[in-house]
Amino acid sequence: MSMLFAPITMRGLTLPNRIVVAPMCQYSAVNGSATDWHIIHLGHLAISGAGLLILEATGVEPQGRITSDCLGLYSDDNETELARVLAIVRRYSTMPIGIQLSHAGRKASSKRPSDPGPVDTRAWQTVAPSAVPFSQDRQQPVALDRVGMDRVTEAFVQAARRAARLGLDMIEIHSAHGYLLSSFLSPIANHRSDRYGGSLENRMRFPLEVFEAVRTAWPAERPIGVRCNGTDWHIEGINPDEAVAYARALRDRGCDYVDVSTGGNAVTEIPMEPGYQVPFAARVRNEAGILTRAVGLIRDPRHAEAILREGKADMIALGRGILNDARWPWHAAEELGDVVQVPYQYRRAGTRAGLPTRDHIPVAPERTGSESVPAG
Repeated sequence: MSMLFAPITMRGLTLPNRIVVAPMCQYSAVNGSATDWHIIHLGHLAISGAGLLILEATGVEPQGRITSDCLGLYSDDNETELARVLAIVRRYSTMPIGIQLSHAGRKASSKRPSDPGPVDTRAWQTVAPSAVPFSQDRQQPVALDRVGMDRVTEAFVQAARRAARLGLDMIEIHSAHGYLLSSFLSPIANHRSDRYGGSLENRMRFPLEVFEAVRTAWPAERPIGVRCNGTDWHIEGINPDEAVAYARALRDRGCDYVDVSTGGNAVTEIPMEPGYQVPFAARVRNEAGILTRAVGLIRDPRHAEAILREGKADMIALGRGILNDARWPWHAAEELGDVVQVPYQYRRAGTRAGLPTRDHIPVAPERTGSESVPAG
């Protein structure tokens, strides 16, 4: 068996393989509530054969959404509508489902990428560790005080409790890409002079407080992971040494894995190529001693398998690659000589090798001219 299709266990959750559908914003919610689009989106990914499906970045409070069309889990209506979607998806799939809880911080109140106009809609006031805008075309955020930090922490806790009631299998806390918890970690965004700014220990303090609060509120048998930056790709930002230290601190507090991404705290050039973030995941895995997920332009199954076999990560997350090819796990299993679960309705098309080269249409015998021809 390949490593890609070997099971992996975190607490009480065993994934049938190590392919994870990464959280991907859909910009299709209404007042934070899931819609019929989420049935389509999650439904077809839930029969992809991956080991885990994680719902998109989900705002823990209204002003924590990236856009006004992003998913939220801060109200009874949000919980009810997501329960409706999950009930339909689970009727046809046994794939474990998790959720990424997030607060967008100073990168909130944004427009959908497909919409024209300024990036910052200024639909609501954004918040951050310091009153430093992400860029010149963004509004100036309000620096969170103790009351505001406590409100955000409680919002994460309440969202986690809603996720538990929904029966979700795991939580991933978003502390990457320049969103609120990531901006506390990064000197680019965090200019505080109190116990939450300055040294790495201080910059980690609030993200770790949030993690601890969520871990306490979340059922002990269900895993929690964290998405974090391996680097900000900026000389003044988070660096790989700090990423390792943060992962160790999370591990010591009961974090089950880290998903190592990069960038997002500053406008900077990122050298994107297949597997460009894997070296950061490898370093965190091998120096922090925690399960690690690699992500970022990993599209070749043999590349994914090599990452695991070489000890650079324990799981592989697919984003754009699986949107482009929602049967990627089927094709990967076929290429690597493994077997993956395929819905019985689709079993005749479960492998490309099993597909006919052309449809076979029986050849009718030639007419002699004496047969009667039906009218009409």
